[in-house]
Amino acid sequence: METQSAVAVPQLGELLRYWRQERGKSQLGLSMDTGISQRHLSFVESGRSAPSRDFLSIVSDALNIPLRERNVLLLASGYAPLYSEQKMDAEQMAVVTQAIDRMLHQHEPHPALVLDRHWNVVRTNEAAPRFFSSFVDLETRPKPRNLLDLMFDPEGMRPFVEEWERVAAGLLQWVRREAVGQVLDAGIAKLLKRLGEYPGVAGLKPWPAPQSPVLPIRFRRDNQRFSYFSLITTVGTPQCITAQELRVECMFPTDVEER
Repeated sequence: METQSAVAVPQLGELLRYWRQERGKSQLGLSMDTGISQRHLSFVESGRSAPSRDFLSIVSDALNIPLRERNVLLLASGYAPLYSEQKMDAEQMAVVTQAIDRMLHQHEPHPALVLDRHWNVVRTNEAAPRFFSSFVDLETRPKPRNLLDLMFDPEGMRPFVEEWERVAAGLLQWVRREAVGQVLDAGIAKLLKRLGEYPGVAGLKPWPAPQSPVLPIRFRRDNQRFSYFSLITTVGTPQCITAQELRVECMFPTDVEER
């Protein structure tokens, strides 16, 4: 199922069936979750009834449909999109960007990055480029820089990552798990395809569950060794697409003595 990146808007019934199946819901189950009769749900899916905006809102909430994809539902139903996509420096985003900038600053001297839904770096604190530049020349990498490309590329961070195969397998699982609304849209599919073209990636297998509560990433440069795990922060009550899709990744040292 293609998402909003598709040229043609799919039919509403097709979209609703896709989201029900994606969330493992039958019409009866969705009816019980929403209070909408199964008959009405069936009629909308079959095209025999036109949905109201309230219907779409209730169903979208019940199925945890991302805001970007809710716009697709609205368009397929003949309504104007409801959720905007703002630039980071837009006035409407000020309350979010100010909070993010505060987080980035407070996380010094450890790296912190702001990522979009396709793992492109859109903002960092001062520590992040300083850390990665100590391994590779970031100026040779075009913007927007993609964090996963940086980790998978043999000309990037890959040679400096201990147990790279294990880390890479974990990152690929993370991409699928952390996709907004668990939607592998065209952009994520393109990213996964690109990552799969790096040497040794196609044959990666999931690793057994580790005993540690986190998957640390250990970097080694000469005689220096840095071990980090990440905490991810998202906006709790997003009302626009941009706010929903932003993730702040803060890297914390695994050795308490390094703090």
